[in-house]
Amino acid sequence: MKTADFDYQLPPELIAQEPLADRTASRLLVVKRATGEIVHDQFRNLGRHLQAGDLLVLNNTKVIPARIWSMKPVVELLLVENLGANRWTAMVKPGKRARVGMRLEFAPWLKAEVTGETETGERILQFTGNVESYLQHHGSAPLPPYIKQSTPGDRERYQTVYAQTPGAIAAPTAGLHFTPEFLAGFPHTFITLHVGIGTFRPVKVDDVKDHRMHSERFTVTAEAAAAMQAAERIVAVGTTVVRTLETLGAPHAGEGRTDIFITPGFQFRVVDALLTNFHLPKSTLLMLVSAFAGRDLIRRAYEEAVRERYRFFSYGDCMLLI
Repeated sequence: MKTADFDYQLPPELIAQEPLADRTASRLLVVKRATGEIVHDQFRNLGRHLQAGDLLVLNNTKVIPARIWSMKPVVELLLVENLGANRWTAMVKPGKRARVGMRLEFAPWLKAEVTGETETGERILQFTGNVESYLQHHGSAPLPPYIKQSTPGDRERYQTVYAQTPGAIAAPTAGLHFTPEFLAGFPHTFITLHVGIGTFRPVKVDDVKDHRMHSERFTVTAEAAAAMQAAERIVAVGTTVVRTLETLGAPHAGEGRTDIFITPGFQFRVVDALLTNFHLPKSTLLMLVSAFAGRDLIRRAYEEAVRERYRFFSYGDCMLLI
């Protein structure tokens, strides 16, 4: 299976650059896997396409304002994961200003030394000072690179309304469409997966089997597991929920790390339906939805979405695979 098999043409103007004022105003493309039927609707009509006994499972991770800049010489950091003891991994730009042994200063009371490098090129930094406090006052939302201009409102809008547990560096974007009032109308429960660097990592190999996923931390509580066990169908809100539940292999409690890479041919054991946004060409997320609904059907659905001028990616519209 080749990475090029998951490519498609997307007009740049269809990449959503800002969120809608009303979270529930997005369009909804419904894809019926059994028949291949594609239906155009609005997200606010989601309930029309669900059935009694369905349970929405959502990811309540909270995006941290993880993008910061050092003082001169300026280095841009995207903090990726807290390793404990005031140590973090981070993506850096430019890398030549953050080689091992170099020191960076962010404020008179916050400094960091580059103490190492990971296998995938992130730097390991040892901070002196309160990193979390600095992020809250000076950090920026870690928007994806295809969003060309950030605004002060991104820290609130690039976050689900039910975000609870800090630790993600990207939003679980399928959840961005919900308001508290709208979500209250559906049976639901929460799991946690802290979205990590894999969201930003393109697939650079020609053969899909040669790609390696970055691992991410997850938690499924006993309460969430009990709700899922009692449900008729599990409707995953986002690919992060799919990856968590299919890592466990059954709706039970657990925690750990996952680097599961779901591609066509994967046998799904837990998830029955999926609400998700539209994903980048040749991305691991597009491969996952192709595994869930079939590569040909997803290709046809994406062609339809482009033809009908849907909004793509993080701040864009969504699709329901049932």
